[in-house]
Amino acid sequence: MLGIWTTQRIRAAEERLLAVTPEGALMHRAAFGVAVQAAGMLGDRVSGRRVTLLVGGGNNGGDALWAGAFLRRRGVAVTAVLLNPDRAHPAGLAALRKAGGRVVGVPAGPRWIAAADLVIDGIVGLAAKGPLRGEAAKLAELITAPVLAVDLPSGVDPDDGSVSGPAITARRTVTFGARKPVHVLNPQRCGEVVLVDIGLSLTDPDLIELEVADVAAAWPLPGPEDNKYSQGVTGIAAGSAAYPGAAVLAAGAAVRATSGMVRYAGQAADVVRSHWPEVVATGSVTDAARVQSWVVGPGSGTGSEGREVLEHVLAAGVPVCADADATTLLAHQPEILDARDPGTPLVLTPHSGEFARLTGAEPGTDRVAAVRAAARKFDAVVLLKGHSTLIAAPDGRVGVNVARGSWLATAGSGDVLSGMIGALLAAGLDPWFAAGAAAHVHSLAADLSARGAPTSASGVLASIPAALRQMFALRLAVTPA
Repeated sequence: MLGIWTTQRIRAAEERLLAVTPEGALMHRAAFGVAVQAAGMLGDRVSGRRVTLLVGGGNNGGDALWAGAFLRRRGVAVTAVLLNPDRAHPAGLAALRKAGGRVVGVPAGPRWIAAADLVIDGIVGLAAKGPLRGEAAKLAELITAPVLAVDLPSGVDPDDGSVSGPAITARRTVTFGARKPVHVLNPQRCGEVVLVDIGLSLTDPDLIELEVADVAAAWPLPGPEDNKYSQGVTGIAAGSAAYPGAAVLAAGAAVRATSGMVRYAGQAADVVRSHWPEVVATGSVTDAARVQSWVVGPGSGTGSEGREVLEHVLAAGVPVCADADATTLLAHQPEILDARDPGTPLVLTPHSGEFARLTGAEPGTDRVAAVRAAARKFDAVVLLKGHSTLIAAPDGRVGVNVARGSWLATAGSGDVLSGMIGALLAAGLDPWFAAGAAAHVHSLAADLSARGAPTSASGVLASIPAALRQMFALRLAVTPA
């Protein structure tokens, strides 16, 4: 698992480390990491290329200046544009000048930005809030070359990733010690994130991102003693005569996510059977045999029948993934939750509009705080969909899954996700981990299906086995014989 820490905790850890480290040592280490990444972005021919530094006050500007000094040693033509000359880092500025770097003021900035093969953004650091202003905003608008950001793209909020005005868009961001929320909450602005270890001591991260090895190790893989029941029986209460596709997608996702058995209950039973003959289908949840989890809501409607189905599965005493129409029902008729068997795990999977209906407020810029509060309010795991999907547990844990593209912005993809979550719940995984692991494989399947072009929910569904094969190959490679 990869940890992400708030900037307040990062800065406190940096202060502790600075107190026991020789002056300048951490900045040199950080700046060298920036210089290495800059050289990599310049390609095979580094000497003679042109790099422009956008330098603000404080340590971020100092990192950029020292990085420029290191690049000069490799024959790079480096020009530093000082946005606030009186606050430029003295030692970094002296090092760049000594190495033969050029230092100019803002009026000359447009010329050197236009001439740059690479721009290094050292305008503001972790303490900054709000958009770029004044001359910094004007210079940022002129950038056409690739940008390497120092710690974060300037103008993007470091803790919630929000952008409220002019801001830098980086192709790559070099960060130090640990990743910050901005790197996973606004990956579009950060680009590729490269972590440089400077020796920070941190515990108990504020956000967690599951790695492929974590998901591979926990995903149910049949063993010699397993059977269809020990692998988990997933119940799907989804779809309707008007919307049978949701049932087909959710049931198919549970099948392909390696559920031992899938039972379907609803009006789309015949359609589900025609697509998935291995699914045991019936017309009503009251006729369904025992299951170990329920997926409820996709395409099931918000009328009285939909309510009765939702109340039935909530009272069944097994984990429930409530999606789509189920979240709408809960938003408008919260008393339905009274049917829930106390202590029964519940996973809610709203997009931002459904989240606003459920909680009475939009997620806002601080999506982490919003989803954490919702998880406490409903005593449930809440998965808030988005390019950066957030998964919060009632105990305060928050996970994040960064999509590999925007391929999941297509009708029916949420039905696929809910079916996968249901399969993992039936297998007995912790609900928070189940939701995060399903989101991880869901985005991987979308990437494999898309191959660089838009795909469909059916395409994502078809690519689940390929995504799992990738994971299982890793799992088998690291498992002792």
